[in-house]
Amino acid sequence: MSKKNIIVTGGAGFIGGNFVHYMLEKYADYRIVCVDALTYAGNLDTLSSVMNNPNFRFVKMDITDRDSIFKLFQEEHPDIVVNFAAESHVDRSIKDPGVFLRTNIIGTQVLMDACREFGIERYHQVSTDEVYGDLPLDRPDLFFTESTPIHTSSPYSASKASADLLVLAYHRTFKLPITISRCSNNYGPYHFPEKLIPLMIANALADKPLPVYGDGLNVRDWLYVKDHCLAIDLIIHQGRVGEVYNVGGHNEMTNIDIVKLILKALDKPESLITYVKDRAGHDRRYAIDPAKIHKELGFLPTTRFADGIKMTIQWYLENKGWWEKILSGEYQNYYEKMYGDL
Repeated sequence: MSKKNIIVTGGAGFIGGNFVHYMLEKYADYRIVCVDALTYAGNLDTLSSVMNNPNFRFVKMDITDRDSIFKLFQEEHPDIVVNFAAESHVDRSIKDPGVFLRTNIIGTQVLMDACREFGIERYHQVSTDEVYGDLPLDRPDLFFTESTPIHTSSPYSASKASADLLVLAYHRTFKLPITISRCSNNYGPYHFPEKLIPLMIANALADKPLPVYGDGLNVRDWLYVKDHCLAIDLIIHQGRVGEVYNVGGHNEMTNIDIVKLILKALDKPESLITYVKDRAGHDRRYAIDPAKIHKELGFLPTTRFADGIKMTIQWYLENKGWWEKILSGEYQNYYEKMYGDL
């Protein structure tokens, strides 16, 4: 396989950071250029082990900054762009929708304009199953397919759906070679500790209350993050241009069952569980039908949830320094202290 130059946006975030590690490990001759604005969810600690890799470059940059993005493309001439950069926390989108529209929609447009200007083999948009809305709990036979109508519930999912439609429009209007993946909930190393699984691990270890929305019976399909990286790898190299691929884990779990599983693994009492007022517009069930990516690209998740959650808990136990810095807020000063001259 010929050497590729890949720009990965949002590469200091959870899934993007795992993808950077995955690609550098798998493709010894690929150059990975990571672009990240280092907002609250971007963390350079996630990339510390690859910062000195000669095939890796980190650039602090906002994808909505058109002049800077175009300058970077002129310098790097990427073959492939994988866009993970997104504001992604639903609660935050309810409090401040504007920043989600700016990053998730305008940022996507800027990237695609640069792709058109400089010519690329593939622009890949990393989306979410949340663009489909939710499914009823009493219909376990229903799943999201790539033809399921868009039906968003939050400003976050609406901004991601808008970006998807824009990507498809650029393909149809400008013949931009695009693909889109819509994934179920990811879990694994480097997951920002405001999200369900790492938050519950951190709170349980500190013997703090574990806040569970509503009745805790909301169902999510969980995908181990390395499996997601494998799926994107397959899509950008072998996926059909112009197509959407759903990436699921075949691991449906209720929130409360996950919380109880974590408590059991850490030998903590269920009395730590605290039910809190439900989130506005909280989707009940997400479940993806990944038949298309399996049929076309041979993808199947390799990690069972029972194994993945053990590996995830173990990672958080072994990397307390990573998430304790986040909880204290210290990580936000890390870039200036360590890489202020980049």
